[in-house]
Amino acid sequence: MIYTVTLNPSIDYIVEVEDIFLGGLNRMKRDLKLPGGKGINVSRVLDQLGVKNTATGFLGGFTGRYIQECLSADGLSSDFVTVAGDTRINIKLKSAEETEINGAGPEIRAGEAEALLHKLEALEAEDILVLSGSAPPSLGGDFYSRLIAVCKRKKAEFVIDTTGQALKDALALEPLLVKPNHHELAELFDASIGTRDEIITYGRRLLASGARYVLVSMAGEGALFISDQGVYYANAPEGQVKNSVGAGDSMIAGFVGTLSLTGDVLEAFRTGVASGSATAFSDDLADRALIEQLRTQIEIEQL
Repeated sequence: MIYTVTLNPSIDYIVEVEDIFLGGLNRMKRDLKLPGGKGINVSRVLDQLGVKNTATGFLGGFTGRYIQECLSADGLSSDFVTVAGDTRINIKLKSAEETEINGAGPEIRAGEAEALLHKLEALEAEDILVLSGSAPPSLGGDFYSRLIAVCKRKKAEFVIDTTGQALKDALALEPLLVKPNHHELAELFDASIGTRDEIITYGRRLLASGARYVLVSMAGEGALFISDQGVYYANAPEGQVKNSVGAGDSMIAGFVGTLSLTGDVLEAFRTGVASGSATAFSDDLADRALIEQLRTQIEIEQL
């Protein structure tokens, strides 16, 4: 079983307008409300791939109920902790340029945090826990470490997709996978990264720090997969980019889901790249038909 954790979910309110007039009236051309949050995105794409999973984390208020209703309507398994505050709304404003306005999210109380830790006691040795996104400040700087401690005690694997100190702390605990993009990789090591060789150098430092597998997404330049067995490059398939939200989450879902089903890391890499690209080419997250179509365009080369 794969479990995804979203500590600060959202309703993603996507608004499209022709032109933005600051200080004046703007009328929507189109709008869309979707359940959001990085772990929830992973769960939704895993479901498209037919991979059994459960989404968990914190939901609260009328916004939390909306997200739960959306997931239930799509048949997704979930087991969220109900919190007193309202789940946030994130605005994705699409015009000539894309602008994001993200809500802060609710304060998580100590008892609510403990309730999530208790839910993870259900983990078993064959399970994979996917930890995605930033933690609300009210949880403290060590909350991911506390979740990982439960995971390690249960002998389950974990994947972490976050940034900064939380990622640095997790590396020593040997994550199954980390997936920075090339900008996040540079920020993590406080370095200037301009070439593929430099990306590989710093990706290998993630391996040396404890990660088993490293995926580095490079947008239209493709992606790199780095492990002790070697370094592999995958091209980006052709298509019109419509959406930048959730592509990285979809890549994680494609990789982890396929790895859990087949054990084949290169096929997992191929499906990960196809899944991320399929989301980038869609208004919402990737669907299975487009993922399978794009898989045939992806060539993997060992470097």
